[in-house]
Amino acid sequence: MALYAIGDPHLSLNSPKSMEVFGGNWVGYVEKLKEGFSVVQPEDTVVLAGDLSWGMSLQEAEADFAFLNALPGTKVLLKGNHDYWWETASKMTKFFAEHHFDTFHILHNNCFLYGDYALCGTRGWFIDEEKGEHNEKMLHREVCRLEASLKAAGEREKLVFLHYPPIYQGYRCPEILALLREYGVKRCCYGHLHSQSCRLAVQGERDGTEFSLISADYLNFIPKKILN
Repeated sequence: MALYAIGDPHLSLNSPKSMEVFGGNWVGYVEKLKEGFSVVQPEDTVVLAGDLSWGMSLQEAEADFAFLNALPGTKVLLKGNHDYWWETASKMTKFFAEHHFDTFHILHNNCFLYGDYALCGTRGWFIDEEKGEHNEKMLHREVCRLEASLKAAGEREKLVFLHYPPIYQGYRCPEILALLREYGVKRCCYGHLHSQSCRLAVQGERDGTEFSLISADYLNFIPKKILN
């Protein structure tokens, strides 16, 4: 049994918004992702750190879910900024059950137990993603969601997965970083950054937390092993 993580597959099997238009490593990315999951065994767990599908609704994203569900391993899903299909946990759970997508677990205001560890997370937020009152409300909401996830973990060792990076070159989200310190989080994985932006990623240890970029194109569409 092993734990893996990967973010930003940006699937579009039922919509015309394919990432192949960006060329480079995105050419043939669906097949690359399928091949990349060959490292995952059925008994393993994979955290999917947001931006899973370009579908605008659960129904429009159904083909993408079917593709992900068929890949090996249990999948722990968290929200990305482009996951417009995201609904309430109850609606998503019902939809997944009705369509027999039985490898999915939703990480949202909760934690997922993995052995002696607790997998915690939320989308996160860029303080400069938008300006004004809405931005402050969204940041506060995401901080509260992350804290709810961390609290749900109790005394277990906590691994945090975010969509947005809480830190990169020239940027820090002090509210989220403070939570990582307060709850003694030793490892934090994030996505969102692509192409040339990957050069801005902060990786390695900072203030007691080890950070890793897990965007699919950065990982060459091969899930990153987090724990054996």
